This record gives sequence, structure tokens and C-alpha cells, in this order.
Amino acid sequence: MAHSNQARKRNRQNEKTREHNRTVRSELRTQIKKYRTAASKKDEAAAKLLAGVESKLDKAAKRNVIPTRRANRIKSRLKRAATKAG
Repeated sequence: MAHSNQARKRNRQNEKTREHNRTVRSELRTQIKKYRTAASKKDEAAAKLLAGVESKLDKAAKRNVIPTRRANRIKSRLKRAATKAG
């Protein structure tokens, strides 16, 4: 338990940040799943979804929700899977 006012405030800030990051990661996973299902069905909207996923990954990496290299790795794998599927 935090004893000083400073530590209490820091705990409040950490909880708020943790909750926000959690929602961002959850939304990212949802968008990636939507893209993968569209790509597997060879849907025409897959290209538009890929652009959206890349944008969300870049924003999450810029805001330190996920590491930059992880975002790049995911983007690379999604693009590679898209070209492999045709």
C-alpha cells in the first residue's frame, strides 16, 4: 500500500494507463483477427483492413503500448501471409 500522496497518485495514474493500454491491445487483436478472416476469404476489403491494422500498430508502438519491433514484426507477417494467399 502506498503511504505518501505522491505514491498514491502514481498508483492512480498507473491504473488508468494500464486500463487504456489494455483496451488498445484488445482492439488491435480484434482488428488483426478481422483482417485475417477477410484475407483467408480473399475478400476485397482486406487491403483496406490491412492499412487500418498497420495504422493502429504504428500508433500503439508510438505510444509505447507495444514495442516498435513487435509492431514491425506483426506487420511483416501479415503482409507476407497476404502475398502468400494471393
